[in-house]
Amino acid sequence: MLLRRLFHPRLAQSSYLIACGASHEAIVIDPHRDVEVFLAAARAEGARIVAVTETHVHADFLSGSHDLAAQTGARLFLSGEGRGPWSYTDDFIRSSNAVLLQDGYVIRIGAVRIEVMHTPGHTPEHLTFIVTDTAGAGEPMGAITGDFVFVGDVGRPDLLERAVHVKGSAEPGARQLYHSLARLRPYADYLQLWPGHSAGSACGKGLSAVPHSTLGYERRHNWALRVGDEAAFVGEVLRGQPEPPSYFAEMKRLNARGSAPWSHRSQPTRLGPDEIASAIARGSVVIDTRPTEEYAAGHIPGTLNIALDRSFLTWAGSLVPLTDEVVLIAPEAEVTEAVSDLGLIGIDGVVGHAGPDVIEAWRNGGRLLEQVRIVSAADVAGQLARGDIVILDVRGSAERVQGHIPGSVHIPLAELRDRLGELGRDQALVAQCQGGARSAVAASLLLARGFTDVQNLRGGLTAWREAGQAVTAGQRPEE
Repeated sequence: MLLRRLFHPRLAQSSYLIACGASHEAIVIDPHRDVEVFLAAARAEGARIVAVTETHVHADFLSGSHDLAAQTGARLFLSGEGRGPWSYTDDFIRSSNAVLLQDGYVIRIGAVRIEVMHTPGHTPEHLTFIVTDTAGAGEPMGAITGDFVFVGDVGRPDLLERAVHVKGSAEPGARQLYHSLARLRPYADYLQLWPGHSAGSACGKGLSAVPHSTLGYERRHNWALRVGDEAAFVGEVLRGQPEPPSYFAEMKRLNARGSAPWSHRSQPTRLGPDEIASAIARGSVVIDTRPTEEYAAGHIPGTLNIALDRSFLTWAGSLVPLTDEVVLIAPEAEVTEAVSDLGLIGIDGVVGHAGPDVIEAWRNGGRLLEQVRIVSAADVAGQLARGDIVILDVRGSAERVQGHIPGSVHIPLAELRDRLGELGRDQALVAQCQGGARSAVAASLLLARGFTDVQNLRGGLTAWREAGQAVTAGQRPEE
């Protein structure tokens, strides 16, 4: 048996290709939208993809399952468990000729046996795939756990309620998750666990960066497998979950009805200062991917600063409407990568790009650049004492509870685009997060939306504490 983990770092997401060495048949589990990755992996291994499936209806990226199955002639398998408004639509199931999987169903890929286990909790339809290489063993080797069990954590059960707004679904989901974990008890400690995400994903709150584990190790060290009381488990798994990125709801909707193939991936047009100005004037979102300090020192007014790092897709998905026209300011070598990554979450409208040299060209053309004033904790404390500013805390609610600057206003960055009306445009605002990265994104959004007096707290709350400034702890944001 061959198993390949295909990891996308900006999604912090793992897809899997499993092939039989004798028959050269393969199955792909949880493919993202860029199906060429999986076609290339199969070619490299001399394997033919005959089956495609996924653990659940994904919320953090567009699925490539439908497209991959169509391109390869593979059979598409989808969960038929936990049916409800969140499930795969009847039209999608019919049009794709998908086989609906139930608990106990067995998929055979040559000598590889893949048994379906229904493990609801993260989502009602969630499946885990128990993998046995029957060519050499009669017992399972491992499990593709998707968003059920991670290394060090379990999938969050609150997304249906908080992202898709299925009222009252979080607590029942947590209880389902507790009972799903009990289904692992009969399996041996050596069972390998191959999860769908690692650190950096918003599908859990404490994921390890380690790519895989064993059931025995998780029994010893994963908090969720050590809690023997259902009520205690429910309280803990729901406590402190981060705000879901705002694009999650649309991903669920699109994936449930079968996301469209990626038909448009052409290189965007190279633009100069005049074209950038025209794009901003007509309402395009211009994303400047330069590092925070460079952007703060001088940028084109009306642009949004989202650095091309591991959080790029999280904040692009939260702050850029999926249907908007997008222009990138990024080094030439990074444009193709950025366009591809944005397409994974359905932002397909990247129509133009410019290199960082457009900043100087903008200035040389007689246009003014804008700056973000980066201020120290001492600067902010002085302004705060004079009543000159409002501090905007853009961290998550769970971080806020652990401590915040007295009198600060709390709007998580994932929600800021939709809550700008809560802020006075005549206020002097200091954006603040934990270390200064998220607040830099927030400051750029505020300036782009017409706020004129915006600062960014260097080092965030960490620097504020280190400077000995007052922190209020133990209160929830609404208090």
